[in-house]
Amino acid sequence: MPIEVVPSGQGCCGVSLHLEQARTIFLRTALAMATGGKDSHSSALHTNRLVHEKSPYLLQHAHNPVDWYPWGQEAFDKAKKEDKLIFLSVGYSTCHWCHVMEHESFQNEEIAQILNENFVSIKVDREERPDVDKVYMTFVQATSSGGGWPMSVWLTPDLKPFVGGTYFPPEDGIYQVGFRTVLIRILEQWKRNRAALLENSQKILSALLARVDVGVRGEEIPPSLKEVMSRCFQQLSESYDEEYGGFSETPKFPTPVNMNFLFSYWALHRSTSEGARALQMALHTLKMMAYGGIHDHIAQGFHRYSTDQRWHVPHFEKMLYDQGQLAVVFAKAFQISGDEFFADIVADILLYASRDLSDKSGGFYSAEDADSYPTAKSEKKQEGAFCVWTAEEIRHLLPDLIEGSPERKSVADVFMHHYGVKEDGNVNPMKDPHNELKGKNVLIVQYSLELTAARFGLGLEQLKTMLVKSRDQLYKARAQRPRPHLDTKMLASWNGLMISGFAQSGAILGKKEYVDRAVNTADFLRNYMFNASNGKLLRSCYQGKENSVDKSSVPIHGFLEDYVFVIQALFDLYEASLNPSWLEWAVQLQHKQDELFWDPKGFAYFTTEASDPSLLLRMKDDQDGAEPSPNSVAVSNLLRAASYTGHKEWVKKAGQILSAFSERLLKIPVVLPEMARATAAFHLTQKQVVICGDPKGEDTRELLHCYYSTFTPNRVLIFADGNTTGFPYQQLGFLSSLEKKNGKATAYLCRTVTQRSQQLYSISTVDNC
Repeated sequence: MPIEVVPSGQGCCGVSLHLEQARTIFLRTALAMATGGKDSHSSALHTNRLVHEKSPYLLQHAHNPVDWYPWGQEAFDKAKKEDKLIFLSVGYSTCHWCHVMEHESFQNEEIAQILNENFVSIKVDREERPDVDKVYMTFVQATSSGGGWPMSVWLTPDLKPFVGGTYFPPEDGIYQVGFRTVLIRILEQWKRNRAALLENSQKILSALLARVDVGVRGEEIPPSLKEVMSRCFQQLSESYDEEYGGFSETPKFPTPVNMNFLFSYWALHRSTSEGARALQMALHTLKMMAYGGIHDHIAQGFHRYSTDQRWHVPHFEKMLYDQGQLAVVFAKAFQISGDEFFADIVADILLYASRDLSDKSGGFYSAEDADSYPTAKSEKKQEGAFCVWTAEEIRHLLPDLIEGSPERKSVADVFMHHYGVKEDGNVNPMKDPHNELKGKNVLIVQYSLELTAARFGLGLEQLKTMLVKSRDQLYKARAQRPRPHLDTKMLASWNGLMISGFAQSGAILGKKEYVDRAVNTADFLRNYMFNASNGKLLRSCYQGKENSVDKSSVPIHGFLEDYVFVIQALFDLYEASLNPSWLEWAVQLQHKQDELFWDPKGFAYFTTEASDPSLLLRMKDDQDGAEPSPNSVAVSNLLRAASYTGHKEWVKKAGQILSAFSERLLKIPVVLPEMARATAAFHLTQKQVVICGDPKGEDTRELLHCYYSTFTPNRVLIFADGNTTGFPYQQLGFLSSLEKKNGKATAYLCRTVTQRSQQLYSISTVDNC
């Protein structure tokens, strides 16, 4: 009974699948999994090797009776020396069904004894080691009808997989074999049919090698811009939900990569009906998400995904990577539409991240769990307990009568009407198979402000003030509840996404405090997650004691995603702060990325370095999911880097990546919308906007505002304050000819690096911007 989800899902118990597979797949075990599961109270009678780890997920298992090992040579040597199979369990600390399997199986003394006597058990945090997770998840997906977390895989002593699955209940059921039975059967097969298992394992591995071989074959060239963009738009349009927005029925994921593609498509087709539809699809989806229960109306931020079509009942987990990406797309929505509604949502997201996911060091934590104790005296956690409300609670918290109301309506009546609160709860029982949300309400904006105001005879501003005060009252009440678990691991890649969120939002909204927060996080990355001696990024660090930052005793070096998201962030931060040191560091990291990950034969970037012998496969992600594929972002990064530096080899590399993924881009670009968007940046003129002026001058600020407030894809900003001798100006020789025009700040629009020219074909001052 594998656990399966539709495209883009990388939340609890789900993985990204190809679109052609995923449209026909729903959570086969949705009724058994949507909520529920007991809390994992670890026994202090046991301690295993995980107690020395830093990962919150590994520490959750440090007192299991299972003799867990972290991924590493000690475990590998033990398996070979004792000729034992390896049981590999992969999950993450905010994964609901990881908690369930721990409680049911890994805290079970009898099951632990079977594992300890017959297997070498290895526990991996998928967020800490996405490389290990990706290799074995590819195996699980290839040999079953889906994949998810917790992931359970059995390996030979030389790390080759031969059996895999996801969540297993401890005992046999009607529809699924229990974990105990699986362990016993695998042991029997290993003893009786070892040769056959090894042969089959090798065949599967060979098939996987062929399957993941992404690269240029023959004389492939980058795919046609028109064909890729048109087909991606068509495929998104066909899957679009006209009523509620989004691109699937259920579950529904935020998919910021889709919004970014649609914005770019609109910008390139503004005068056509297709362009108008692209913009409508994106803005409507964002509004419906913001109105829905996937948006936390009380404590801000967005939950992981919605279990229903209306964005109403979420999976309550909150992930950092969602907050960073959603801040960017809502900021762009404001930039394009001028609608303050979208700017308010940006402020909402960034408030949540700053308040609840922020470390004193400047870094951001990874996630908040979906599960929590309903009360301080509860012995069992429930999904969503921290977030949901009964009508009685709301009436108690908002008892004041509305002055002058002939029907003696209270503030609670207004609030409950606006947010769809019902006396017996507003959650569909089909979304609550374990009755954890029975009688509870997930807040969702049911009516517009105008309709609610008219219903109760209120002025619009009066209603807005009332709702703000009411939400504040509920926030204070919610703060008294037991909080969900917070994963205090800090990842370079996700912090990069958050830097982009703050930097782009700060530039677009004119909020210096957002840019300053982005600078603070970039300083954190440079101080704690960058080795200046070898130029490498680290993958992770952790909240320490007394506001310190801890690092793993065995450092985990950054993966491709860490480099591309941090480089993207530094480009965004340069454009927002105008400090060239961020640009210089980005270029330095781009050179290091080329050195560590570039495939000179098949082209494109591998996700991992070549130096880890424990990894069976070096892979190239071929799908934009909850996070964009690193190669997708790399194309845009390379083009931006080339425009800043004049390094034409990076333009060539960008084209080679597109060539390597050309078959996928031409057939099903909807699974690579970020790369489809980058295809436009490659084929069209990459505009360089050079602004010269006094950074403190009013005319310079107005000119920068003109740049920031206009949505134009495929452009870079270079700022010259009169000194055109430092980085990056020495790479761009023509800049020596730039000067202020008539003593005023001046903007120059220059040709792309692929068509390098000294010619300036557009000159503007504030007067004619």
